[in-house]
Parts: sequence; structure tokens; C-alpha cells
Amino acid sequence: MDQQRSAQGKGARAVMDYERHRVEIVAQTGLLRSAVAGADLTAPVPSCPGWNLGQLLKHLGEGHRWAETIVRTRATRPPSDRRLRDLPAGHEEDAAELGAWLAEGAERLGETLRDAGPGALMWTPLPGEGSAFLARRFAHETAVHRADAALAVGVEYSLNPEVARDGLDEWMKLESLPQAFDIHPGKRELLGPGRTLLFQATDGDAAWLVDLTGDTIACRRATGEAAVTVRGPSAGLLLVLYGRRAPAREDGVEVLGDAHLLDWWLSRVGFGS
Repeated sequence: MDQQRSAQGKGARAVMDYERHRVEIVAQTGLLRSAVAGADLTAPVPSCPGWNLGQLLKHLGEGHRWAETIVRTRATRPPSDRRLRDLPAGHEEDAAELGAWLAEGAERLGETLRDAGPGALMWTPLPGEGSAFLARRFAHETAVHRADAALAVGVEYSLNPEVARDGLDEWMKLESLPQAFDIHPGKRELLGPGRTLLFQATDGDAAWLVDLTGDTIACRRATGEAAVTVRGPSAGLLLVLYGRRAPAREDGVEVLGDAHLLDWWLSRVGFGS
């Protein structure tokens, strides 16, 4: 641990700003819509077991509308998310109709975020956050669900490395929140001496250290020695952390060191859907 060099100075802030997050919600939705044009909505989504493509698109579209309601009304308590959790099977629409509905919700969310600006306060899953949190969260929610859709229809998926690195920064921030132990007490089992993981992007000067040796999970931008190192393109690392793909050399992702620690950690982390 003495050899580790912190990079928090330039990595503590989001890689992308509020305006970019807002724009990416719409841009990623457009790319997703193109990927599923003409697709069978009953096709299973391998990375979301139990869901078909229609349900995935409905989940994302309802999520955009849920967030838009929070921002527009400056909600002080969470609106119902029942429609996000209790989705119909999705046989009745065609992909074009559902794609247009999805685009409408994304554009509406983007416009409402634009009108609110980055400093607007409202209820969010994290106390004290506001429009900036929701813009960033739904930029990456959309990008990752686009990967789910690509896997379902068998098309290639790529993600701008800058977007992926910002997604990695956000993932690390959320995964290391102290309240994670309150929600998932079993995560405390991850803590122990010598348990460190390094995720190193090969398409940019960025690395993230996950330190499990203390009393909490600590994630930060850093380089150095670790029990296990995962190297690969930023988008590949993001999909590994979200549980969408296992590390694979064909994706340019390699694992060096204690692979069992990586597998154990990945089986117990993650947030949201």
C-alpha cells in the first residue's frame, strides 16, 4: 500500500459536466433506438435475466419519465416507481412505436434538466443531491441499458471512452457510500487485509483502486500495487463492473493476480438495475 500513488486531485470531479450528462441521455437513447429498430420485442435480454427486450425498453422509458417528474416538480419525496418494477411483457407494441415513445421520454427529461440547471435541489436517492445527480445517473443508466439491448439483439456495442470513464467514476462513488452496508450488510464480509483491486483503463490515463482493507469500502482514482488488477478499455471495464460481461481477452480485458478475489467481490457489489 505504501507504493500507491493517489490520483484523486484530478479524478475527484466528474469527467463530464452537467450539460454533457444531459445531452448523453438523449444521445444514448437515440443509439439504443437505432440498435433495436425492427427487433423482436420478445427476445430475452441475457444480461437482465427474466426480462425481454420490450420490458427493458419500458423500464428505461419509465425511468426517464420518473426522473423528469422529480426534476420538474422539485419533488421532496420519491414518486411511485411501481411502473418501473411491475412491467408488462411487451408483446403488444412494435419496436418502432416503443422506440418513439422511448425517445420522447428521453428528450423530455433532457429539456427539463436544461430548464432546471445543475444546482436545482430535490429529492434523490442520495440525500442532499439534486438535478446534477439525476442527469449523471440517467446518462449512465441509459448507456448501460443500451448495452443490454445490444446483447439482446446481437449487435456490436461501443461507448465513447470519456463517457465510460465518467460512468466508472460514478460507479466507484456510489459503490463506496457508507450507507451501502445498511442496505446490504453482507458487504462487510468483503473487508479484510490484503484485499485491494485495481481497474486500469488502457484507452486513457485513468485507474481506480478499490481498497477493502479498512472499515469501509474505499474507491478512488489511484494507481499502484493491488492483489488483483483488471486492465482493459474503459467501456469493457464498465460492463464488467455492472455485471454485463465477464472479463474476457476477446474484449481486451485481462485479469492479473487474484482472480478469485475479483469474482468474489463482483458477486457482492452493484447497485440499481
